[in-house]
Amino acid sequence: MDAPAEPSYKRILLKLSGEALMGDQAYGVDPAVTTRIAQDIADIRSLGVQTSIVIGGGNIFRGLAASARGMDRSTADYMGMLATVINALALQDALEQHGVATRVLTAIEMRAVAEPFIRRRAVRHLEKGRVVVFAAGTGNPYFTTDTAAALRAMEMRAEVILKATKVDGIYTADPMKHADAKRYDRVSYLQVLQERLQVMDATAISLCMDNKLPIVVFSLAESGSIRRVIMGEPVGTTVGA
Repeated sequence: MDAPAEPSYKRILLKLSGEALMGDQAYGVDPAVTTRIAQDIADIRSLGVQTSIVIGGGNIFRGLAASARGMDRSTADYMGMLATVINALALQDALEQHGVATRVLTAIEMRAVAEPFIRRRAVRHLEKGRVVVFAAGTGNPYFTTDTAAALRAMEMRAEVILKATKVDGIYTADPMKHADAKRYDRVSYLQVLQERLQVMDATAISLCMDNKLPIVVFSLAESGSIRRVIMGEPVGTTVGA
């Protein structure tokens, strides 16, 4: 009998958009979708993969959109950071209902609901097999949760960022609008920056490029897709050197 295949990665950072938790709703958190995502994360946790997560807040509040309508950018961004905390708590609840020990660490201190982010403590949680959800972005305005994902991945010494999206990879154009758009299997960091491919913002890509951290962009629509990426199956698009 063949020995079971080993995961390709031992420690990962999963980047989820706030919209991922919405399902078909126009706003907020869909408990059914959150439960399915939690199931997928519990599945990879059972393989012994140390898992940290950065989650966006776009399903509740978008700082950039509010500042475009005249709100002070810093204030709007702080409001967006608070939205990510709501999402992190929703995901923590869903994970714990699947028996997965989870800690929410936030860049803005709010001890009544979450632990403050301390790098060594976060690493210790991972080593103990807990899933760590990072909330409130970097704690600074003008930085996206994509940049927060790149930063936390470096701090945790993750081997890869898994960026879960609505589409199954990176395309030459928006596949929803252009039927002839072709999907890339691999792209370089420079190509992403030069062609302005909508993967992550330029700050996040530059940070990954400087530290040679690969990014795998894949669709969250299918159940089990995170496991397939972890097991090294050719899923989505890989951004690398």
